[in-house]
Amino acid sequence: MPGFSTRLIDWQHAHGRHNLPWQGTRDPYRIWLSEIMLQQTQVAAVIPYYLRFLERFPDVAALAAAPVEEIMALWSGLGYYARARNLHRAACAVMEQHGGHFPATAALLSELPGIGRSTAAAIAAFASNERAAILDGNVKRVLCRAFGIEGFPGERATEERLWALAESLLPENAEDTGVYIQAQMDLGATVCTRTRPSCQACPLVAQCVAYETGRTAELPTARPRKTPPRRFSRMAVVILGDSVLLERRPPAGIWGSLLALPEIPEGIQIETWAMRHLGIDQIAAHPLPPLVHTFTHFTLEIAPWRIDLPAAPRMLSESAWQWLALEKTGTAALPTPVRKILDSVFTAPPLQERDGQIPLFGGVAGEA
Repeated sequence: MPGFSTRLIDWQHAHGRHNLPWQGTRDPYRIWLSEIMLQQTQVAAVIPYYLRFLERFPDVAALAAAPVEEIMALWSGLGYYARARNLHRAACAVMEQHGGHFPATAALLSELPGIGRSTAAAIAAFASNERAAILDGNVKRVLCRAFGIEGFPGERATEERLWALAESLLPENAEDTGVYIQAQMDLGATVCTRTRPSCQACPLVAQCVAYETGRTAELPTARPRKTPPRRFSRMAVVILGDSVLLERRPPAGIWGSLLALPEIPEGIQIETWAMRHLGIDQIAAHPLPPLVHTFTHFTLEIAPWRIDLPAAPRMLSESAWQWLALEKTGTAALPTPVRKILDSVFTAPPLQERDGQIPLFGGVAGEA
């Protein structure tokens, strides 16, 4: 497609986005922060988080010096929490291995935690005009449609073909690389959208294979369908006065480093669990509305149980457990499903008003 990069650059100057808070800077810290936040997340959702992060962590030194728990709290609600953990790890690496200065090349940037090939290229292009190609979701969609490339873009063979094409289309002048990269992102986000693309507003429409053949809805090829596995979890919402019991999750795995609700293993009665882990032999327990949360690779069905304690427990069996005032849950590092469950606790009427009685466990058979 002749003039591909030129047409995109011209379109970007006239129709692209120019007022996003991370634009108009060569500061690699700000560019890096925005690129990490924008991974698999829409611009509108990112902007308030980005501004809050900059207010609290104005440079990489401040981010590296902060406890990871504070970073997770600010990230709470943005999802894909491994990004936040890697953000802290990368900031520490920049301070310890690069003297507080971000590497200037995409090759060195990609060695930092959480920075892949495409993200490294975007940072290098925006910060130092390195002539490097990117291949995020928006770019994959534009290239697949414009050149009629079939095959799921996540498959290795298709992705390798797209990388080769993306590199061949870079503008000759390195000074144009940043504008060109932004043009690809903006075109995919605002014109060549996943559904109902605005083809007549696209600078590539005259030579777009998908448009000419009526296949804009078919390209890119969709991921082969698989039914995601379902997992089940019972979670304890343990209330003592105006506090709730939470546990700090391990750094790795689901909700790493976040505060979450303790889980009740399958097959364990609730009163048995309370006696074993809290030293309480009489509790008031009530099921809360179930909640379904979809992750990338599985669906989690949560059955929360509210447990009201009449007095402080004699013990807490897990060192990672801690009490948190209910009024502070709004700013705590909580995963979205846990926040929704706690919100339901705030809005639900007292148990006595809701049912006329409280199910009382302790010497009485409970649910299995």
